[in-house]
Amino acid sequence: MTLGDIITYIVIFLAVYVQVFFLVTYIEHRKKFPAIMNKELPELVNPPKVAVIVPCWNEEKTVHGTIASILALDYPADKLEVIAVDDGSTDTTWQELLQYKDNPRVRIFQKENGGKHTAINFGIDNTDAEIVGGLDADSFVAPDALRRMIAMFQSDPEVMAVTPSLIVHNPQTMLQHAQQVEYNMSTYNKKMLSFLGAIHVTPGPFSLFRKSMFDKIGKFRKAHNTEDQELAYRMQQNHLKIEHCVNAYVYTSSPDTVKKLYKQRLRWIYGFIQNTIDYRHLVFNAEYLNFSFFTLPSGIISIVAVVFLSASFLYDFIVFLISKINQIAAVGFNSHIHINFNWFYINTQTVFFVTIILYVLLIFSIVMGTRLNQQGHGFDWRILLYLVVYSVIAPFWLLKAVWNTITGRRQPAWR
Repeated sequence: MTLGDIITYIVIFLAVYVQVFFLVTYIEHRKKFPAIMNKELPELVNPPKVAVIVPCWNEEKTVHGTIASILALDYPADKLEVIAVDDGSTDTTWQELLQYKDNPRVRIFQKENGGKHTAINFGIDNTDAEIVGGLDADSFVAPDALRRMIAMFQSDPEVMAVTPSLIVHNPQTMLQHAQQVEYNMSTYNKKMLSFLGAIHVTPGPFSLFRKSMFDKIGKFRKAHNTEDQELAYRMQQNHLKIEHCVNAYVYTSSPDTVKKLYKQRLRWIYGFIQNTIDYRHLVFNAEYLNFSFFTLPSGIISIVAVVFLSASFLYDFIVFLISKINQIAAVGFNSHIHINFNWFYINTQTVFFVTIILYVLLIFSIVMGTRLNQQGHGFDWRILLYLVVYSVIAPFWLLKAVWNTITGRRQPAWR
C-alpha cells in the first residue's frame, strides 16, 4: 500500500465519520422534530421590539421587495421597525428608499461606502430595539419567520442569536437548482450543529441577535468579507448560545452563472480559512467542546480532502495521458475497441464500499434537509444534479482559496 493509498483511506474515513456523527445526532434528537416542524404559530407574550436592518449597496431592483417582505411579517406593527442603510450606492437605490421617508415603520439613512458590516453597525447604533438583525437587500423573509424565531429567544434567555433556513428564491437555472440542494443539506447540517452547540456562521439573511450581546463582545467586523462567520466564531469564543430555527424560511437570490457562484464561494471558503487561522486557539481546545473538536476540524478536513483528492486525480490523469500518448506513438491509433463487461473488473476494494457509504449518508442528509425546507418528501432529482455539478466545480474555488492563503493574496473587494 502506497502513501497515497493510506492518505486516501484516512480522508474518506474522516469524511464518513463526519456524516455518521450527524446521523447519530439526528437519531438522538429525532423525537424533537415533530415539535420543531409544527406548523402552528407560537403565541408570544409581551413580544420584544425588533429592528431589521437592510444594508443596501446598488440594490435598486430588489430593495422594495425586501422591505415589503419585512413589513408583511406577522408581528405587532408597533414592535417592528425597518432600518434601511444606503451604503454609498452608485445607482438609484437612495431614490428608491426615499419613497419610504413618510412611512413611520421605515427609517432610511445614507452614508459613505464602508462595506456591509459598517452599514449593519450603523443600524445597530441607531435603534433601541431589544432584538436586531439584518436582511440582505436581495432576500425576502416568510411572513411567519419572525414570530417563530422570537419564540426561541423567549423560550430560552440564554439564546443570543437565532438563524433561519435559507431557500433559493425562484430558481431558474440548473445551477440555481443545484444550489437549492446544497441549501437543503445546509439546513439539516445546521440543525445538527445547533443540537451540538457548534454553529459556526450566522448568515446575513435574517439572523437575529439580542442587542445587549453587541455591548459585551462588540459589533460586526470586516473579517475577510465574511463578517457573519467571524461573529459566530466570536460568540462561540465567549460561550454565547446560537440556535437554528428550522421552519423560519428566508428566500435569497443565488448566483445564476458559474462565474458568480465561483466568486461567492471563493469568498466564503477563503473567509473560513482566514477566520479559522485568526481563531486557531479554539481548535482542539476542550473549553469549546463540539465547536472545537467537531465543527472546525470537519471544515479543515473537508478542504484538505478536496485538495488531496484533486491533486491525486490530476496526477493519475497526467500519468494516464502520457501512457496513451506513448502507446499511440508506438502502435498508432487502434480503431478496433472491444468492450466486454466482466464482473472480475468490478472494484471490490474497501475504499470503494466506504465511498458508497459516504454518498448514501450525504444523500440522507440532503433528503432530510429537503423535508425540513419543505421542498419535498421523496428523492429529489436535483440531488444527482448537485453531486455532478459540485464535484466538477467546487474543487476550483477550494483550491483557489487555499492558494490565495498560501501566497498571502488578499481577496478582491466584495463590493
